[in-house]
Amino acid sequence: MPLQSIVIPGLGVFTFGRQNYTVKLTATQGIFNTIAEVPNGVLKRLGEKELILKSPNLEFINAVLKYITYTSTKYHINTVDIVSFQFEEHVAEFPIIIRQPPMPRLFDPGPDSDINSLVTITTKTFLRYHKLRLLIDSIRSFYPNMTIIIADDSEVPEKIEGPHIEQYFMPFAKGWFAGRNLAASQVTTKYLLWVDEDFLFTKQTKVEKLLEVLENTNLDVVGGSVNGNRFHFRLWYEYGNPDDGECLFSKGGGFHPLDGFPNCVITSGVVNFFLARTSKILSVGFDPRLARVAHSEFFIDGLGRLLVGSCNDVIVGHQTHQSPKNDTQKAVEQKYARFRWPSRHDTDFKLALHYFKNHLKCYTKI
Repeated sequence: MPLQSIVIPGLGVFTFGRQNYTVKLTATQGIFNTIAEVPNGVLKRLGEKELILKSPNLEFINAVLKYITYTSTKYHINTVDIVSFQFEEHVAEFPIIIRQPPMPRLFDPGPDSDINSLVTITTKTFLRYHKLRLLIDSIRSFYPNMTIIIADDSEVPEKIEGPHIEQYFMPFAKGWFAGRNLAASQVTTKYLLWVDEDFLFTKQTKVEKLLEVLENTNLDVVGGSVNGNRFHFRLWYEYGNPDDGECLFSKGGGFHPLDGFPNCVITSGVVNFFLARTSKILSVGFDPRLARVAHSEFFIDGLGRLLVGSCNDVIVGHQTHQSPKNDTQKAVEQKYARFRWPSRHDTDFKLALHYFKNHLKCYTKI
């Protein structure tokens, strides 16, 4: 921990046949001391970043080394000091990790760890209230008491009534990722389940199965499938020239099976139907500059911070693309389509942001 002291374990010199032995320890972010009583002249520069230990007695040298302490002198929450241990021309280096442990964040699981106390459903809607209402009706067929949070940036908002429903209004056409941020920010349960407004819950939409995965693994996000399609993908990052940027690669599928869950794999990104640890989603966030079409960008931002899985045995339905039932719905769908598909300007902006923000020189989908 920062500004704290530790006894350095494992120090020793293993040799013989010298008349005198000299050991030097060097640090950059801390100082050395001892908790043992040592005769004068044996240890030099106590309380400094460089400590010198001299004696003709090897056994004594090793006895003193057992009680050498390191104290960090600068407050860092997560850093490493590389300490040098030198004997004659031989040098060994080892790390001392200086880390302030984060505060725990606990969630009340409710009585008997009821799923309604653990999971909140989140979605983003824009114009298509007829789709949203079908989604809610399907959810209520299986989860009548689960909280649903709706982020809404429609031009003419419609209030969605019903128990356990929270609806948050945004400026018109504020955007896809801004809505995701808003919805996620209001979740108070341990997990959130993301769904699109045009999904449908069925008998195969067993949120309990996804919950079991997260409760029994170290995954942060686990996706299901939409009408049997998982759309999961792997990401890997290759370092390049610091001036030019790095390369990101994407390929469909998973890395390997998830231990203990034969229907699941480890991957990097999943479809728009996933259960996630709320705190981890908030720690990565959704870039609000991505207003129209964006999804994989969240998992790219989370690469190295999110451990992701995908399971094929939890399936959510997708509302069929039927002709509008009336002129009002037809007008809504036509207006929605104008926003749904990005313009060339939107695409160019997204790519420029992507390459700049993630310091990329290339992005390849295999």
